[in-house]
Amino acid sequence: MNLKPLSNHIFLETIEEEKITKSGIVLPETSEKEKPIKGKIIAVGPGKKNDKGEIIQMSVKVGDIVLFKKYGPDEIEIEDKKYLVGDEDDILAILE
Repeated sequence: MNLKPLSNHIFLETIEEEKITKSGIVLPETSEKEKPIKGKIIAVGPGKKNDKGEIIQMSVKVGDIVLFKKYGPDEIEIEDKKYLVGDEDDILAILE
């Protein structure tokens, strides 16, 4: 599959977090409802155009692990695999 997002759109794969603490405590599903979600960027558009028609370069790249807004990106399915697609504004931080 070859994805080429337009403008400032980003395709992400979610990264599932461990639901068991280091001490062995199982966390309920409700404990993560308000947390930002972690994902890996798999495709990035060229960037959004400003009023002068110049492209504003994206601040993220393919392979970055990021935190994003829970209700920002939309879920889509391509070739039986689920992805999230959103804008650069949906990204909260890059994890290093």
